[in-house]
Amino acid sequence: MTTRSARAVKNLRAICDEYLAGRYDLEVIDIYQQPLLAKGEQIIAAPTLIKKLPLPVRRIIGDMSNRERVLLGLHLVRSDDRGE
Repeated sequence: MTTRSARAVKNLRAICDEYLAGRYDLEVIDIYQQPLLAKGEQIIAAPTLIKKLPLPVRRIIGDMSNRERVLLGLHLVRSDDRGE
């Protein structure tokens, strides 16, 4: 696991614990150890978060340090909640 990937997992766990406490499943997969899975999921960059449920499926790439972008991508806040 790279430093960037470890940071992504840490940032994402913090967000999920705060907004989804007890209501989420997080599966961390090493794409270097499971390249076929990465290909099947069409992962082109690492780290990548794939939110499968509830639909629609969302992909967020990066270290998850942009909290606002992650919250929007996971539909945990709406864009009008940001004051826009």
